[in-house]
Amino acid sequence: MSQNKINIDALIEQMSKDIFDFVADIDEDDLLMVGIRTGGIWVASRLHKLLKLESELGELNISFYRDDFSKVGLHPEIKPSKLPIDITDKHIILVDDVLFTGRTIRAAMNEIFDYGRPASITLAVLIDRNKQELPINADIVGKSLTLNDGEHVKLLGPEPLALEIKELDD
Repeated sequence: MSQNKINIDALIEQMSKDIFDFVADIDEDDLLMVGIRTGGIWVASRLHKLLKLESELGELNISFYRDDFSKVGLHPEIKPSKLPIDITDKHIILVDDVLFTGRTIRAAMNEIFDYGRPASITLAVLIDRNKQELPINADIVGKSLTLNDGEHVKLLGPEPLALEIKELDD
C-alpha cells in the first residue's frame, strides 16, 4: 500500500479554473454541479466552494444503475441521490474522483436522465486512468495516471483527501 504524493489541493484548484473557463458562457443560474458518491462528492464539494456556485450541490448514488450490480450487490449503507426536482435544460457539471472504464459515468448519466433532460453534461474528474472501455472522456482532468497492470488508485477522505495506489488482490 503506497500513498502517492500528488498535491490534490493544487489539482482541485486548477480544475476549478478549468471549469470556470469551460462554462464561462453559461448563465450561473443554469449551472448545476453534481458529485458521484463517494469520492466524486468530496471533490465536487471543494470545486463547488471554489467556484462559489449558488445552486445546491447535487449528489448521485449510482449503485442501482451499475451494469455490474449483480456482482457488487447491495452495500449496507446505500444513501439516495439528491438532485433538484427539475434538471431539465440545466448545464450539469458531473464530478467523479477516478475515471477508469467509463462504466460509472455511463451509470451516472442514466440516472441523471431519469431526473430530466439537461442542456449539457460536462465531465470533471480528479484522476483519469486512461483505460476507458466505453467512449467516455472527461472535459476537465486534474491529472492523468497510467498505472501498471494490477494497480488500483483510490481517493481517501474526506479530510484530508489523499490518493492511495496499491496492488489489487488476486
